[in-house]
Amino acid sequence: MAILTVHNIAQSFGEETILKQVTFEMQKGEHIGLVGVNGSGKTTLFKVLTGEYTPDTGSVVYAKETILGYMEQHVCRDFEKTAFEEVMTVFSSLLSIEQQLDKLSRQLSGSPPETEMHRLIAKQTELNDRFVAEGGLTCRSRARSALMGLGFSEAQLENKVGVLSGGQKAKLQLAKMLLGGANLLLLDEPTNHLDILSVEWLEEFLKNYTGSYIVISHDRYFLDKVTSRTLEMEGKTLTSYKGNYSTYLKLRAEKRLSMERVYENTQKEIGRLEGIIEQQRRWNQERNYVTIASKQKAIDRLEATLEKPEAEPDSIKFRFKASRRSGNDVLTAENLSLSFDGGEPLFQHVDLEIKRGEKIFLIGPNGCGKTSLFKILLEQYRPNTGFVRLGAGIDLGYYEQSQLSLHDEKTVIDEIWDLHPQMTQTEVRSALAVFLFRGEDVFKPIGGLSGGERARVLLLKLMLSKANFLLLDEPTNHLDIGSCEALEDALSGYDGTLFVVSHDRYLINKLADKVYALGKDGARLYLGNYDAYLEKREAEEEQKAAAPQKVNLYRLRKEHEAGVRKKRSALARLEKEIEENDLARQALEEHLQDPGIASDYEAISETSEKITRLQEASDSLLQEWTSLSEELEALEKEATQWDSK
Repeated sequence: MAILTVHNIAQSFGEETILKQVTFEMQKGEHIGLVGVNGSGKTTLFKVLTGEYTPDTGSVVYAKETILGYMEQHVCRDFEKTAFEEVMTVFSSLLSIEQQLDKLSRQLSGSPPETEMHRLIAKQTELNDRFVAEGGLTCRSRARSALMGLGFSEAQLENKVGVLSGGQKAKLQLAKMLLGGANLLLLDEPTNHLDILSVEWLEEFLKNYTGSYIVISHDRYFLDKVTSRTLEMEGKTLTSYKGNYSTYLKLRAEKRLSMERVYENTQKEIGRLEGIIEQQRRWNQERNYVTIASKQKAIDRLEATLEKPEAEPDSIKFRFKASRRSGNDVLTAENLSLSFDGGEPLFQHVDLEIKRGEKIFLIGPNGCGKTSLFKILLEQYRPNTGFVRLGAGIDLGYYEQSQLSLHDEKTVIDEIWDLHPQMTQTEVRSALAVFLFRGEDVFKPIGGLSGGERARVLLLKLMLSKANFLLLDEPTNHLDIGSCEALEDALSGYDGTLFVVSHDRYLINKLADKVYALGKDGARLYLGNYDAYLEKREAEEEQKAAAPQKVNLYRLRKEHEAGVRKKRSALARLEKEIEENDLARQALEEHLQDPGIASDYEAISETSEKITRLQEASDSLLQEWTSLSEELEALEKEATQWDSK
């Protein structure tokens, strides 16, 4: 059953066409990946689907039961709200009704005229019924449960959005969509700024999600895990492929090869027919003109169906080359630790050993100190303990994820030329063209470039440095998939040594010889790529879970005794509360018998309502007392078993 049908969408801004003839259908429960180069129109398509943009032509039709949730790249803009308050914005209409009900209660307590009172009571009844029907009584508990189910602790619910990690902000967005009842999610780069553990959590969530979703992502490993169909945005339109990202790559290559062969064969056939026509014209006899007409019709039919394959999108193609060979021992670090302003160590006991030609990756959660460790290796930070030693003949190149080494006031060409004044203008422009800066693009100011364009400038600077030891800090951030693949190829053929901080598991799988996992108490070494690391990590966790636990009988006995005491104290408090509740209810019942209020309808109604609430509370307290008594009885029985041990 189709949950979404898109037919012949076109979208333009001024003279520029972004989308044309976009058509696809999405079935209930489908998990789709949307891929394409930066600027191909993926986010524009999402904004058409959400209704933010109205298409020039075509239609977007949702099934009746569809509730849309949109997870944008940049949300949670009010950093002063708490996590709980941010999620409660989903229930803004209910909170508005709640405020209106409070206002009505205050107006009624002011004893308005009778006609006004009737109007206010009618309005209050209407709003209260709506508030209850739409879930107003449970919205706060549902918001709290959703956040805690997504991994927030009670204390973190009160943390301000501004101090939350990227992973926690992503979870906030998911909580808002799920509380809104969304069964079709549009996810725009949901893994941006997430560390590997957060991405793994999101993968598990999406794999188990029973609704439908379309996800835009440049994280190829993530797409392989969570999608079963791929939509490619290319040439302003959309093509559908069955399977995840890796399957899409194979099918796309096969389709392109098939189209190229058909095109070449058709061209050859047209050439053959044109040769026959030329020959018939030379003979210049009447029957030859019949043949010429017949062959020309065949050519016209072939040309009508001739479809030239679209040229591959522009992508960077480059390689890194070291200017000289380094010594065998590239880097040694022992017992490194780092803290700031005398606080807790960010990390300690870090040992590293890197040999010539190795491709080593450093992984770990956000905030564990990966970039800070790189800054120690670059002598920008001084460690609290330990030392770093670089080997002989080392030329160091550094790619920084912050991109702060670029000069915003310079043009693209000056950024490169000032660093390499010995190059001619032609050489500089040729190098820039490799990284897709052509024509007037070379005179763009650095400050006006996108994140992806700035990343390409940094990669060019790194290539021209010809360093033999590269430190790369999140090099695939800001790059589209095509640029990531070009970087992969360049690093794969690099003849120097690599040390890379990355959360791009596809890149790690392709290149890594070793993986260091950085934690507070050191950097654990794993041989192999990311999948090998993951396999060993899971084996370690299973072994740890299966290890026999040493039981401290004395500690367990004391904990059990403390539990018994707590239950007895709770039971005593509960009995006192039950007694106080009963006395209050009896007093109200006696008050109800007072002849002085028998004629006061409002007083009778208010008192009756209070008695009802106290009776409900009494029933709840008695139920809790029964449950607690049974638990205490069970604990006291266990106490006799402890005495025999």
